[in-house]
Amino acid sequence: MGRLVLFALLVLGPAAAAAQSPLVAEVETWARRYHEDPARLDSLRQRMLEAAQADPHVDNLLALARVSFLWGDIRATGTEAKLEAYDQGRQAARRATELAPRSAAAHFWYGATAGRWGQTKGVMRSLFLLPSVKRAIDTALQLDPKFPPAYALAGNVYYEVPALVGGDLDRAEEMYRKGLQLAPRFTGMRVGLAKVLIKKGRPAEARRELQAVLDEQAPDNPADWTLKDRREARDLLATIRAAP
Repeated sequence: MGRLVLFALLVLGPAAAAAQSPLVAEVETWARRYHEDPARLDSLRQRMLEAAQADPHVDNLLALARVSFLWGDIRATGTEAKLEAYDQGRQAARRATELAPRSAAAHFWYGATAGRWGQTKGVMRSLFLLPSVKRAIDTALQLDPKFPPAYALAGNVYYEVPALVGGDLDRAEEMYRKGLQLAPRFTGMRVGLAKVLIKKGRPAEARRELQAVLDEQAPDNPADWTLKDRREARDLLATIRAAP
């Protein structure tokens, strides 16, 4: 749910991908460099889909989930195209969790793609997905408590979901801060924390977080920082300055 810059945002690929498949390694590389040539995601997604169909190995499925998520965020031009991409990623990640139930990355990617599908569809129209998204987050963190993307996803979920159906700004702030302790250069997570602080009426703290995003010299994910996080940080700062 929300920005997961992440979601991209992140060291999420299988650890052995480079050794097992040049294509998976290419996805891993371009997930951090897609700002250099966003159109490359088109061919990567198609090639990864074909590879996963031919060989539904966990690494292929997770790379497909990842590139589908990115394609939906960066290349899709309409709601239906986005929903199709996120659902493709969700199905791939679901299969990965079945094949590798102790993979934190697999559970994370299921939660991330399902959450993004729900956000695109409309939070109130996709509440049926919320239990499975939260379960995916909990499982990922149980398997690997030092997995920053899962904290980013948790923060987004607790921020985006209305309080009446499980949203919790205090919990969102806690998740973002825990994640930033592990990955202080995860700029998407810092933007998420700033959004929580704005909503909680703490603009001075939010400004500091947003300025840190703009000042970052070595972001964990240069592509996310260039095309997403830096732009959103500037927009949010302008909003804060314009407020009475």
